[in-house]
Amino acid sequence: MKLGILGGTFDPPHNGHLEIGREVLRALRLDRVVFMVAGSPQLKRNPVITPPEQRLAMTELAVSEEKAFEASSLEVRREGATYTAQTLAEMERMGNGKDILYFIIGMDNLAGLRSWYNPGEIVRMCHLVVVPRPDTEKTDLLQLEKDIPGISRRLIVLEGPLVNISASDIRRKASKGEDISCLVPPKVADYIKTNHLYL
Repeated sequence: MKLGILGGTFDPPHNGHLEIGREVLRALRLDRVVFMVAGSPQLKRNPVITPPEQRLAMTELAVSEEKAFEASSLEVRREGATYTAQTLAEMERMGNGKDILYFIIGMDNLAGLRSWYNPGEIVRMCHLVVVPRPDTEKTDLLQLEKDIPGISRRLIVLEGPLVNISASDIRRKASKGEDISCLVPPKVADYIKTNHLYL
């Protein structure tokens, strides 16, 4: 099975996440895209403001209308730090080594990959699918290859989609009671309102 993995805090999951999932699914002819909800991400600069159980619930709602999408609680269930290398190793075991894994990241995260936990193992276990981000320059791939040997053979750089939706902007709008219905799936908007999130 060709399996895409889109990791994130999903605080909240928004239409841009779904758009990325659809484009990668189409462009690479994947069988499924797993939305991997982060438990305790190590490199997230901003503190997670919503409990992981609620972020998982929102993500499950967000993908519920998409046949080829699923939300995973793998990292949420894991105690302590969340490391991508550990998640990929677990996904590899779950698929008995038969699944082809495609880990989806933004161009802004690619340059910082050298500082992730065990980046060499990450590129060994999966293909890295890089999606563009607004106002983000392309990474120096020659330097990246020097830092993480073999990564250039595992990179797939897409031209789109160019998503200009920010979770922090959604949280700010929600905190002011502004309309966010055009930014998140309807079920997510209802969940945020019902549970009084971001107020």
